[in-house]
Amino acid sequence: MKNINIQTLVRWVVISVLFMSKTVSAQSSNPFGIPTEEVQTPAANVVAAPGSRAQGWLNQGRSEVIARHGIVATSDTLAAQAGLEILQRGGNAIDAAVAAGAVLDVTSQNDTGIAGDLFALVYIAEEQKLYALNSAGWAPTGWTPEFFKDELGLEGVPGSGVNAATVPGAISGYDALLERFGSLGFEETFERAAQIAEEGWGQGERRHRDLVSAQNRLSNDEYSAQIFLEDGKAPDLYSIINNPDLADALRLIQKEGRDAFYKGAIAEALVARVQAGDGVMTHADLADFESEWVEPITTNYHGYDIFQLPPPGQGWAALQMLNILEVCAPVHEINLTALGPSNSDYWHFMVEAKKLAYSDLQAYNGDPLFVDVPIDKLLDKSYAASLCDRIDMNSASEPSVRGGLDGGTIYLTTADRWGNMVSFIHSIFSVYGSAVAIPPYGMVLHNRGVAFSIDPESPNLVAPRKRPFHSIIAGFVMQNGDPLMTFGNMGGAVQPETHAQHMVNVIDHGMNIQMTTDAARFTHNQNSNRLSLEHSLYNLVGRALEAKGHDVRTVSGSAVGGYQGVLFTKDPNLPVPIFSQESIDEDHPVNGIYRAGSDHRKDGGAVGW
Repeated sequence: MKNINIQTLVRWVVISVLFMSKTVSAQSSNPFGIPTEEVQTPAANVVAAPGSRAQGWLNQGRSEVIARHGIVATSDTLAAQAGLEILQRGGNAIDAAVAAGAVLDVTSQNDTGIAGDLFALVYIAEEQKLYALNSAGWAPTGWTPEFFKDELGLEGVPGSGVNAATVPGAISGYDALLERFGSLGFEETFERAAQIAEEGWGQGERRHRDLVSAQNRLSNDEYSAQIFLEDGKAPDLYSIINNPDLADALRLIQKEGRDAFYKGAIAEALVARVQAGDGVMTHADLADFESEWVEPITTNYHGYDIFQLPPPGQGWAALQMLNILEVCAPVHEINLTALGPSNSDYWHFMVEAKKLAYSDLQAYNGDPLFVDVPIDKLLDKSYAASLCDRIDMNSASEPSVRGGLDGGTIYLTTADRWGNMVSFIHSIFSVYGSAVAIPPYGMVLHNRGVAFSIDPESPNLVAPRKRPFHSIIAGFVMQNGDPLMTFGNMGGAVQPETHAQHMVNVIDHGMNIQMTTDAARFTHNQNSNRLSLEHSLYNLVGRALEAKGHDVRTVSGSAVGGYQGVLFTKDPNLPVPIFSQESIDEDHPVNGIYRAGSDHRKDGGAVGW
């Protein structure tokens, strides 16, 4: 007993000495992932193996969110919560989409804003009909090839500055959605966004990275630097950001509606800033603008009807790519389901189909009010069949038409207890758009005009009140006339190719709504003919694709954009809920189940109740 006590005493003495010694310091220099001046993104320096799920696909990053009263999926958790609040207060999916979008206009001006554009596909359960809204702004009346060549001395429409911006269409789009299908107005749907702009929000990893990448561009505009930077630099990761000037703009729109933006004080400020920068946008360009309700376009892929918006959006390239995959697979004696996404032939076939669809996209896409875009021909299965012999399963091809622009956006989706579903995309194009902010309203101006050309042979030849080639697209799936799925994938040129990949994932491989985004993706650059694979996919098939002649590189998830999706499974034994003003306060579920997924590559998530 005496020896044990002595040994115990010795142990405690040793432990005490070690505890007091400065040489024993087994802790991170950034505990809890808190940034320091020396290490601004601590998580990037941690080497660790990822954990695995306990069920399902073990590499799936998140579970699907399952709900019956309503569901929202966005790239920002604050936006998702704002949409959910609206649903819980009795608003419908359209109201929730506007509320979520407005919050993103505050927290995500790296991707979107009230001085951007938007598109939406809206399923109205009571009518059993899918509607499409094009709210892409048009070029100022003074925009001609001569204006850019002769007056500005440029070789094309610039990617930054006030002459990169067409008329912003977003607020008109919000108004069109609320007026036609909403049950609330700007006052209710913009409230959470205005509050966040006033009180401040935390700067997350992805948006911090974007701000760091854009700080030099933003520094060139005094007001942009004032709004977004601190002493010429991006605020620290996790710091509190606020934008009271933007809150003022949102409060004006709450009070005065769309007129505040297109005819009132915001319009005055916008025109003044543009013209001060040698731009030619006028009050009439803003006041005359209206969003356009258009007919969705569609193709059937393996028994499912996939919908997109028509030109000038690029969604039809996703439909054409799916047609090529469906029609040409038997010609080349392959089956995507049998091959599976671990086979290099599978990816080679996908990439070659993408090159064909994007060649037509670059050759034909433009504003259908100004140019003929032969959509019926391009989406005909027989036309897809005529392209099959241009695919060589043993050799990578050169794109017959090159082109395409990178950019960013936000995509969100909502669904309510009456069965209404919204697929919604909204953008300022490049990171922080034109890098010009409009004083005194805290909003950055988009740069969609850069997609115009001054080449007289281009379908995107710049012209007064013409809309440019648009990268943002929203997807929708139906079967036998019933709504099935909303989906979208953020990014610029990556969007059609990723839409097609998601449809192959869920239809041909049976992936769930979350798994499709957690699976690795490719993106192919139509200009350089370079194929980019996420790291794990490159390790799996990269060398084999290089052997077929592809110029392959490995990339992080930032290159393939970010996805959201909602699946609706109807219960045929339950009655269809009827939406009416009298039923707005009734707490009843939809006649089935909503399942949602959200991309782990972004900062958001899906929520439901």
